[in-house]
Amino acid sequence: MAEAVGLDEATFRRRHARVIDGRWSLNEHLTEHGYDCVFLDRESRPGAAICRLYGARPQQCRTWPFWPENMESPEAWETARATTPCPGMGSGPIIPVERITEQLRKTPMD
Repeated sequence: MAEAVGLDEATFRRRHARVIDGRWSLNEHLTEHGYDCVFLDRESRPGAAICRLYGARPQQCRTWPFWPENMESPEAWETARATTPCPGMGSGPIIPVERITEQLRKTPMD
């Protein structure tokens, strides 16, 4: 991520991240949608949320929306879909949970 924005790792962490419960987390800012990552762009394309570091995003971002709290129930999934402008949610083919789980196991941890 640091390389994607042209910074060394120490400078990137100092400017764009903080430690929460012993783990690094990207900084956020309050928007009308709640707290957004500082790299989430909602202004370039109104109605869309675009990651400015998409190719270098961390695993937490790569696995959205398949977070445990969104997968608890169909209602939880619908709430996440309705409140987060993720174009992939609710469109395209249904992927079996086993295939998603297998793919997540293959994804290297950050």
